[in-house]
Amino acid sequence: MADRLELQGRHGKSRVRVSRVWRRPAAAGGHVIVEWNVAVSVVSDCLPSYTSDDNSAIVATDSIKNTVYVKAKECTEIVSVEEFAVILARHFTSLYPQVSEATVTIAERPWERVVVDGKPHSHGFKLGVEKHITEVIVKKSGNLLINSGIQGYSLLKTTQSGFEKFVRDCYTLLPDTRERIVATEVTAWWRYPFEHVSQIPWKSFCFTQRYQDIKKVLADTFFGPPDVGVYSPSVQNTLYLMAKEVLNRFPDIASVQLRMPNLHFIPVNLGNKENPGLVKFADDVYLPTDEPHGTIEATVSRPKSKL
Repeated sequence: MADRLELQGRHGKSRVRVSRVWRRPAAAGGHVIVEWNVAVSVVSDCLPSYTSDDNSAIVATDSIKNTVYVKAKECTEIVSVEEFAVILARHFTSLYPQVSEATVTIAERPWERVVVDGKPHSHGFKLGVEKHITEVIVKKSGNLLINSGIQGYSLLKTTQSGFEKFVRDCYTLLPDTRERIVATEVTAWWRYPFEHVSQIPWKSFCFTQRYQDIKKVLADTFFGPPDVGVYSPSVQNTLYLMAKEVLNRFPDIASVQLRMPNLHFIPVNLGNKENPGLVKFADDVYLPTDEPHGTIEATVSRPKSKL
């Protein structure tokens, strides 16, 4: 720049809400509906728009919003949230010469098919809780990065958890315990190994099924066997075992990032002079609270090749 300053900018559109219905006959599985909250951000060579009054290279954010609906309409076959993100990102990097990179982030609202009298309904859905999320980055060269995840995945077990032998000093009030409730709201991200759009196996790979499979592995590892469970000495240890199991089960996952806040269930003891044992805690009555809460997070990756 003439004034010896460096400028790096990007622009886009956020909170673009779009829903798409694919109306299959009941014999083919019934209708499918998705509801997505889309954010698009592009890196564009439009420097004069920042330094002067020349907007000739800007792709208007309103046009970006409209593109989301156009591309949703063009998806005549069912697509996953990851596939739609790649479609959008490839569109912006291929159509506009000045766009060198596009980032598309999508959160899917979990509309789940209802079951009536033991039979899946052909066109009835109820709203779930946890969200399927993805972030896709595509460069003009076709190089890409796909991260997917889950948000708002609440897990709790009423026993088989403890926390002891931690640092003790003048600030410590927390007692050791081998019996407590452990609860968390998992946010998970995992990275796929695809490094170019040409590497995505469009026909043979199902992102949505992989999402469901990983969600199950995370929960199964957290809880342990249904009859006896598994002991958790800390949220840290449970987090690591959950991420490790995902990497062991799915060779196509390169890394796993987990954020697991420790949502507390505080034992309740109540009493006064007349009735000192009004409520005497016996692993039964708790005060649930998430303010303040512990924050535990880590990323577990496969070792990089030394070649």
